[in-house]
Parts: sequence; structure tokens; C-alpha cells
Amino acid sequence: MKKVVVIGGGAAGMMAAYSAAISGKQVDLYEKNEKLGKKIFITGKGRCNITNACSDEEFFEKVVTNPRFLYSSYYGFQNYDMINFLEENGVKTKVERGNRVFPVSDHSSDVIDGLHRAMKKQNVKVHLNSEVKSICFNEDKVEGIELADGKVILVDSVIVATGGLSYPSTGSTGDGYRFAKAVSHKVTKLTPALVPFNIREEYIKELQGLSLRNIEISIKKGKKVVYKEFGELLFTHFGVSGPTILSASSYIQKAMGEEELILSIDLKPALDKEQVSNRLIRDFKRYSNKKFINALGDLFPSKLIPVMVKYSGIPEDKRVNEITKEEREHFVECIKSFSSTIEGLRGYNEAIITKGGVDVKEINPSTMESKKVKGLFFAGEVLDLDAVTGGYNLQIAWSTGYAAGKNS
Repeated sequence: MKKVVVIGGGAAGMMAAYSAAISGKQVDLYEKNEKLGKKIFITGKGRCNITNACSDEEFFEKVVTNPRFLYSSYYGFQNYDMINFLEENGVKTKVERGNRVFPVSDHSSDVIDGLHRAMKKQNVKVHLNSEVKSICFNEDKVEGIELADGKVILVDSVIVATGGLSYPSTGSTGDGYRFAKAVSHKVTKLTPALVPFNIREEYIKELQGLSLRNIEISIKKGKKVVYKEFGELLFTHFGVSGPTILSASSYIQKAMGEEELILSIDLKPALDKEQVSNRLIRDFKRYSNKKFINALGDLFPSKLIPVMVKYSGIPEDKRVNEITKEEREHFVECIKSFSSTIEGLRGYNEAIITKGGVDVKEINPSTMESKKVKGLFFAGEVLDLDAVTGGYNLQIAWSTGYAAGKNS
């Protein structure tokens, strides 16, 4: 019987181990942490956004880097295959807004338990607290692995599913990149991705904790719009986060340089400027004798009002019936383009994934096997693949892990 070792007990690693086992191989999974799925445990704020119940076309649209590479592996194990897999292993799922799929329990631990049960049924041997120091090779063929304690284990195939550099507290310390470089695999530039922004202006920080839905963000470099998206945003003590911002971070990295990037928030994207102006006229008529700062309660959340007043430059104690047409039209512009300066991205400690990784040009897209070394496979975040938020990155892990295991 063919012997396969999987390095890494995260999403891609557990799926690879299961897939290899149902293909009739003897499988051992080595995880350096004390338990499996540490990163799965914290995804989706502890709820685990398993996948996205979108169409095939939309899935590939949401993959930012190397979507074409995923065609074969994705069609071999799709989003509904993952949903069915979990249901068969005792994990009920539900679909929420944006087609995001979660366990009914809202507990990521149930997803980990379901994967563990599936592996156990297939006699996968799991070795916890077991760090792999290196992969052993004989010319251009895998020969085995060496553990941190010096023990060498001879195998036929090795699947590297060690994750990236994001959330290093979960054990993601870049081991897979080291293994890849040891056999002359190219590793593309590594950067934090799906990560919040630092914002220069202090007024943004005054909004800490405020979440806005149904807004539209635009990121501009000079007059050029680099990224645009509708959705949710969260203000933090350092700047901004939330789904629209995290997804934007994957697209704007190439645009970051000497010229500043400006984040512009349209607070009322469903209304054009004329409609916003008419809305203000109605509100100002209703509150004509009130101070400006006290006339905006129907328009904004209370925490946003003082910041928008400051941003507008209109004195907060000015009576509404004294506000000029020019001031009102300027305020319309403020509402449709509440802007700030992006100072940079947060680091790996807050990044959901790593952008960059093992160059997919050197990997067989149908099997996930190295084109340089026989019997060496890569799966998941260690590869130069990434997508926006919404369950797409975990689906990349499931699909590539399944392909690696099946073909190992």
C-alpha cells in the first residue's frame, strides 16, 4: 500500500489526508500544534465561513490570483461537494447573506470535528505536537520526512499543507515556503492579504466600533479608481476594516507606492446627488430652527454625526434655516464622498491570508504535484492563490487539498 504523509493539520491538510485515504493509501498527518484546525477555529469570527454557495462563474471571479490554475481542482471538488461532505459527517450547514455557508451551530469546532471524524473513519493516523524539520529527497523523488526529533520516516508521497504567514499564533510560520525553496521552487512575493487599513486622519478613529452597511467604497490613486465595492465597513482605533476593506486589500497592493491612495466612502449609494440634496432640503425644513448638529439624526447613526459636521466645515451650532445653498451642496459632496488617506496595511497578525506563495507555474494544476520533484504535492494557502472574503479561500483549500490527496 502506498504511504503518504501530510504536513499540516489545517483545512487543506485534513482534506488532503481524507482524500488520500479514500483513494486507498496509508496516510499519516503531522501537525506541530497540540490540536488540529487552529486557524479554522478562528475563521469567520469563530463561526467558520466554510465556503460560498455561488455559481462556478462567480467563484472564479472572486479568486484574485491565478484563478485559471484552479479550474481542474475546483471542478474535482466544488462548493456543494464540501457542503455534502460535512452533512455526511454530522455537520449541518446553512446559507446566509452573500451565499456564505456556515455550520448551523455557528461553531467552527463542529467543522473541525467533522473533518476529524471523516479522517478517523478512513484510518488516517494523526500525529499532534509533531514538527516536520525537512523533507528527504533522492535526486528528483521524495523519499521521506525528518521530524524535529531527528526521526526519519520513509514514504512514497508528501503533501505540504502548512499554510502561509497569516495569524502566526496558529502555527503559520512559513515552513512550506522553506520546504519549497529547498528544492529550488520559486516562492512569489509574500504580503499580508484580507487585512485592515491604517488611516491617517484622526477623525476616522473617532468612529471606532461603528459599523456601516450598504455603503460603497472607492479607492483612488490620483483620478484613477483602483477598486470599488458595495457592502459593509467597520471603523477601528487604527482605521478601517470590514468585508469591503478586507477584499480591497488584495487588489490595491500593486497600486501602493509613492502616490497616496484615497479611500472615499459613499454613505448613501442608493441616492444620487440630487436625491441626497432633496432629502437634506426636507430634513432641514423639518428641523429649521434646530442647530445643524441636532438636525442630522434621521440621516446618520449618532456616532457619525459630530464627525460629519466637522468634516463639512459647517459650524455645528449654526441654525439650519441659516445654512446657505452652497453649504448644503457642499454637504451633499461630503455625504457622497467621505474621504481619508490610506497609510498602509496592517500586518500578518491581523491578515486572514497570505498573498503570494509557491509559484503555481511549477505545480501541475490537475494533481497539485510539483513539476520539479516526483511525489511532492502542495495544497492550500502555501500556494500562490488567494481570493476575496466570503468563504472562497477555504474552498481553495478544500479543492486543492482534495486534488493533492487523490493524486498523491
